[in-house]
Amino acid sequence: MTTTPTSRQLERPIAQLATLREGAVEFERAYAAEIAKIEPSHRDSARNFLHYLSIRQHDIRSLQQDLGALGLSSLGILEPHALASLNSVMAILEQLSGKDLGPAPEPPVDFRTGPLLLRDHTRALLGPEPRDRFVRIMVTMPSEAASDAQLVQDLLIAGMDVMRINCAHDGPDAWFAMVENLRRAERIVGRNCRVQADLAGPKLRTGAIRASGRVKRLAPDRDVFGRITRPARIWLTTAAAAEPTPGDVRYTLRIQCGLLARLDVGDRVGLTDTRGQHHELKIVEAVGQSFIAESERTAYIQDETPVTGLRGSKSIGEGRIVEIPEVINPICLLPGDTLILTRDDQPGTNAERDASGRIVAPAQIHCTLDAAFEQVAHGHRVWFDDGKIGGLVQENDGQRIRVKITHTGPQGAKLRAEKGINFPDTALEMSALTEKDLDDLPAVVKFADMVALSFVRGPDDVERLHDALYRLGANRLGVVLKIENRQAFENLPRILLASLNSPPVGIMIARGDLAVEVGFERLSEVQQEILWLCEAAHIPVIWATQILEGMAKKGAPSRAEVSDAAMSIQAECAMLNKGPNIVETVRFLDGIIGRMDEHYVKRRATLRKLSVAQLK
Repeated sequence: MTTTPTSRQLERPIAQLATLREGAVEFERAYAAEIAKIEPSHRDSARNFLHYLSIRQHDIRSLQQDLGALGLSSLGILEPHALASLNSVMAILEQLSGKDLGPAPEPPVDFRTGPLLLRDHTRALLGPEPRDRFVRIMVTMPSEAASDAQLVQDLLIAGMDVMRINCAHDGPDAWFAMVENLRRAERIVGRNCRVQADLAGPKLRTGAIRASGRVKRLAPDRDVFGRITRPARIWLTTAAAAEPTPGDVRYTLRIQCGLLARLDVGDRVGLTDTRGQHHELKIVEAVGQSFIAESERTAYIQDETPVTGLRGSKSIGEGRIVEIPEVINPICLLPGDTLILTRDDQPGTNAERDASGRIVAPAQIHCTLDAAFEQVAHGHRVWFDDGKIGGLVQENDGQRIRVKITHTGPQGAKLRAEKGINFPDTALEMSALTEKDLDDLPAVVKFADMVALSFVRGPDDVERLHDALYRLGANRLGVVLKIENRQAFENLPRILLASLNSPPVGIMIARGDLAVEVGFERLSEVQQEILWLCEAAHIPVIWATQILEGMAKKGAPSRAEVSDAAMSIQAECAMLNKGPNIVETVRFLDGIIGRMDEHYVKRRATLRKLSVAQLK
């Protein structure tokens, strides 16, 4: 039985839609000056974005329910064509009500041209669509990509569409070598690949930690009962002309003076370790000018340890062990501990304790960003190492920030050098474009197709990068803006409008830092809002951080990582970080995205025929 909607059922949605449409048109008028600055080819996208922003300033959940009850569009997917969606629904309500609702304003895009603009802008930034999928795959280059041409070729064959070079590491010579290997691989494989260079941006990390000394532990392999299953195998080589350690030898000791020239298989090397215990290493094999020795006892060897060559009971020469690497122990922290962040670039130290174990001097470590000491205030939260360690600022005198640790793992946590620091409550006032970035740009523009700006906080950062590129004659280079802090998310509408002044442009959701900044419980919500806003502006999104990280590093993904990778089809590009299994990971992600692309375009189900739907 068909039920005709009553006039009362139609009045409320008609009134709400009229208000939304009038507001969207008026909102566009209010920002006419902003639109005039936009690149002409992207003005329709900017207009659609403003319409969408106007609509999302209202809570339209009740309208959604009213439209659903009438069997009409619930406006659930209006991002790429906001005004056209309102016009379409109002046209149907006009027919149902029999009322003249007035002329519909001409939308900047419609149901066909809106999604097409997003695709066109994606191609301009990220290159042509791969053959079997829409979502591109970006891969972060390890340092080896500069010297290992086969690795780059294998990545291209596996499905890499964008090479990502992190300018925080290596240097121009290595960057150019990576790109040269890529261009050679393109000619061999017959596939094109874009290059993104990520500028380092302001460095907000922990500094160095003081070394505990130069000492090395030598130990045999033991079973679960403590019985020796294999002696410790030690490579003895000269300090002046060290030879490579064989793959099956675990330890290396470099010996100064001419002792090795007097030794032979069957001789022993005697020494006294850090505990005052005497040890003898038995030489079992000669390889070149070096030897393999074995020991069935655990020894702790420090730098400059004297050694004596022994043949039978006689000494045949002496020497010293040198070049033992420094041991750097991390700073151990528990809830309730105090950690001092120092402005002075001094090596960090663990807490000092008295004989009873009571802390007499708290742990301290350098914070690399001066702006933190100028702007962080009492009560502000601070997170370290991607949220593994958390605390509250108790005091900041401009030189030292006293932090009370409030969050660690169940067994405490270990803070190491070069770990990220986040101050989510602090509106840090600093430029995202550093002196290092400006120094790197002349080299970057020679090889990159797009430049990624790290630690963006507002539209001024975008304009500074555009100005720097213009001065270098590279203003048509693509720009990717990394959203990785609370300020960037809160300023995203202004950032997107500023970015449209000089396309092509893309947004990277740097989910690691962003999760720490906005709170892990809000990450899913925030990344979804970023996707909505970018789709409304027809700006491609790169889904980044920890995608299939377990597989890239350890060879096997978790179930959660596979589900997360499948969700990347909501974006236009998925980014993988480096790891020893990166080639297999690219191939795996290529398969996931290729299959999911058959079911979804962005968030819209395409309703492809399902073989599982057959009743058997």
